[in-house]
Formats: sequence, C-alpha cells, structure tokens
Amino acid sequence: MRPHSHLATSSPGIDLLAEPPAGTEMVLSEEALGFVAALTRKFRPTIEALLARRAARRGELAAGASLDFLTATAPIREAEWTVAPIPPRLERRVVEITGPVDRKMIINALNSGADVFMADFEDSTSPTWLNLVEGQRNLVEAVRGTIAFEDRASGKPYRLNERTAELFVRPRGLHLPERHLAVDGKPVPGALFDFGLFFFHNVQAQLERGAGPWFYLPKLESYLEARLWNEVFVFAQESLGVPRGTIRATVLIETLPAAFEMDEMLYELREHSAGLNCGRWDYIFSFIKTRRGDPAAVLPDRSQVTMAQPCMRAYTQLAIRTCHRRRAHAIGGMAAQIPIREDPGANAIALEKVRADKLREVADGHDGTWVAHPGLVPVAREVFEARMPGPNQLDRLREDVRVTAADLPRVPEGTRTGEALRLNVRVGIRYLEAWLRGIGCVPLYHLMEDAATAEISRTQAWQWLRHRVRLDDGRPVTETLFERIVAEEMDRIGREVGAVRMACGRFGEARDLFARLCTASECAEFLTLPAYGLLEPNLKQRSIP
Repeated sequence: MRPHSHLATSSPGIDLLAEPPAGTEMVLSEEALGFVAALTRKFRPTIEALLARRAARRGELAAGASLDFLTATAPIREAEWTVAPIPPRLERRVVEITGPVDRKMIINALNSGADVFMADFEDSTSPTWLNLVEGQRNLVEAVRGTIAFEDRASGKPYRLNERTAELFVRPRGLHLPERHLAVDGKPVPGALFDFGLFFFHNVQAQLERGAGPWFYLPKLESYLEARLWNEVFVFAQESLGVPRGTIRATVLIETLPAAFEMDEMLYELREHSAGLNCGRWDYIFSFIKTRRGDPAAVLPDRSQVTMAQPCMRAYTQLAIRTCHRRRAHAIGGMAAQIPIREDPGANAIALEKVRADKLREVADGHDGTWVAHPGLVPVAREVFEARMPGPNQLDRLREDVRVTAADLPRVPEGTRTGEALRLNVRVGIRYLEAWLRGIGCVPLYHLMEDAATAEISRTQAWQWLRHRVRLDDGRPVTETLFERIVAEEMDRIGREVGAVRMACGRFGEARDLFARLCTASECAEFLTLPAYGLLEPNLKQRSIP
C-alpha cells in the first residue's frame, strides 16, 4: 500500500461522492477503490438477488408459510464433515470484546485483556463518511502497532500494549449501501466497501505479524448468503495473491431464519470458517420482525426475553451442538451491562447478572463469550476459565441436545407493561438521536445500546401497536396511548439531558422517525435504512471522474 497525497482515479465508472476526510487519502487510494469496484462488479448482482430473495421469503411467511429445516439440504446436515482446522492463534477465544472503530475504543479494546476485539463497522458505528474512512485508517495503524491517541480533556496518552487481542472486523450487513462511493452509477454495498478496504490495506501486514484477515459476518438469513461470502473471500484472496483459506470468518446467528440453516452456513464457509456466534439482541429483533404479522407471537417486555426462555435455550444449544460436531467454535452472546461506578450496590448486582449469564454459557458448552465493556473482561474470563481448563470445549459434542422446528419459534412467556413500552420509546429516541449525530454505541440506563437493541425497542413498539396488545394493567396499546407516551418520554428525556443538549441535538428528528416507524402500516426491515437518509444532511458532494 503506498500513501497518496491526493486522490486521483482514472478508472472509469468509479465515482467518489465525498472528499476524503483529512489524513485518510491513503485509505481511498486508486488501487483500493479499484479493488472495491472489482468486488462490487462481480458480487453486487448476487447481493441484489439475495435481498430480493429475502423479500420473497418474507411474503411467504406473511402468507402463512412456516419456518423449518430445509429438505433440500438434509444430506449436508446428515453427512459427517468438519470445517478447516482452527488457526493456532484462534484456538482460544474465551473473552471477546466489541465496539466501534474510533481510535480510543480500538486501543482500549485491544489492550483490554480480551482474547479478541471485533472492530465493528455495523451495529455500533453510525455510518458517517468520517467514521467509516477514519475507522479504516485507525485499523491500518492498529495492525501496524502505530495507533495512538491523546485525550484532549485529560491529556492522557493512549498506546497499544506489547500484547493485544486478536483483531476481527465486522463489515456492515448486505442490506446497507455506501452512498459516498458509486460504481457504474450505483452505490456500492456497504459490506463490500468495509470488507474490501480492510482486506486490501491489511492482509499482508496481518500475515507478516503471524495473524490473519479475520471477520465477523452479520445478519445472514440463509446459507446462500454464506455462499456469497465464501465466493467473495475466494475472489479477494485470488485477486491479491493470498492463499485460499487464509481468511477466517465467524457467522453471527442473529436472525431467526438463520437458526434453521446453521449446518449449511458452516458447510458453505467450511474452508474459511471460524465458527458461529449467538448474537442474541439481533436475534430477538429478528424474532419479532420475522413473526410480525402473527398476533400469537407477540413478545413480552424486552427485559423478560432472557436466555432462560425455551426458544433462546433451543437456539443457543443447537448452535453449540452444530458447531462442535463440525469442529467449529460456538461463541456466546453479548453482556450489555456496563460498570456503575457511582453506585457500588447496583454495580454488584449488574456484575452478578453478567456472572450468571457467563456461567450458563460455559456450562452449556460455549467456547467463549462477548462483553461490551473492558470492565467486564475479568468477570467473564474468571467464570469461563474456572469451568473450561482447555482453550475451548470442542470435544463437548452435546449429543443430548434435541431441537425441533417447533422449538426455535416458540413464543417467550411474560407480561407486557406500560413501563417497558415507555423504556422502548425512550431508548429508541435517545439512541437514534445519537446515531444521527454520528455515535453508534451509546450507554443508556446502565446498558450499552447499539442498533440491534434499538431495533428491539422499535419493532416491539410496532408489534404491540399492530396487534393492540393489552398491557398488564388492562389498557390496550393504541396510537393515542403511544402518542401520549412519546410526548411524556420526550419531556423526561429533556430533564435527563438538559435544555442545552435538547436544543443542540437532533431529538426532534429522532422522535419523528421513531414514531413514524412504530406507527407505519408495515414494519420496516431496518431502522438504519430510513435513518441513513437523514445522516449528514448537509454533506457537500463532488464527483471524481
């Protein structure tokens, strides 16, 4: 990779529609953009077809079709096969931490004592042009060990330790475009933009340091989408002269349809697989969205949809059994709690919840787990290492697990309360407001909220409105009640953040978007798609011929 003092591309059909942020010109070099364009030209038609397939499947489910394990792929599930051997540096993934791609977060996460840091271009990053391109530059420097940051307020310097976590990167989902770069007159898929730039700039440096280009793949809904990613990996490796199988990727099982195709996804990615992860928050969101039209599938309060619910137990235990049969890692879900330093008693309760969650995971057979904050790394490690003396639990085959097609979509039991609806409104609006200001990971009410948890808030409010749910106090959830709650919660938000923040922020836009999504006749697939249209409204654009 050679640095460029200015951007200049002579490649026809590649249009950069925004200036490179200062200091990031090398990220958007002519060669790097050419690589992303090659990926786009080869795979954008397949992505478009797969998104159309998603829409068709939604229509079938709305018309009464049921989810089931696929008959056509039964031979794959029944056959004996394994994924490629795990690279030695990835055998132990006890604790993984995730977060956005800003400089301070990258340094703190890599230094956190976790085994893996997943740098996230998806749910915890608001996709402003500055965030995305500076994030790529930050990772270039992190891979080479040169990343540094000085906190202006405290003057504290941040540098990488000698020993750091292994780096994974999560590109955006297949549904999200990158509007700042067009190839042949159409926006490139955000997934290919994020993957392509990181791979192009860092694959050789990662290999030179004995690591590799490792990824997390979000929001897949079918094995055909896993097949697409495998083809992307093969093409990328061949294009840059990298041995086939160098890339490794962990698939997040975070959609209800994907839970029925875990074997098939591992099979499609078997030469590039680094296992599966139980992305619980997106999974709950997908559960609501997938069964949106069914009045019998209305979920209780978000706080009651715990991992002890039968449907969640079925999902996670099936993931463990499937992965270990195929010699692949099964990574547990996110602990979203954050330390409560101002209240030791509340902090002790929060840490106990984390401890119980991780104890369940290690006892079930997970090979590692996720946390959202560096302060949770010691707790998670202590619990796992007490019960898992080796680097993983691949030898625990969990042949006792029996999950049927009826177990996965079983509706969680619990109550539906007005306070939970109020919390959904408050979290949804506050998260969207931060996202519109370019912040994708927000601590709210002692939990780390990202796009996935905001999606639960939004879709649950939509579902309760759509089906006129009766709350535990007997009130039906109507638009009149919802509008009153939105107004009252906006007043509460104003008291929480103060008049200056209310005046300077984007709360009005966030409120209007959240309310519009919750009261729409159809449930939007992702809140980030309409929100993306509001992001950077004053963006000055230009075309690079």
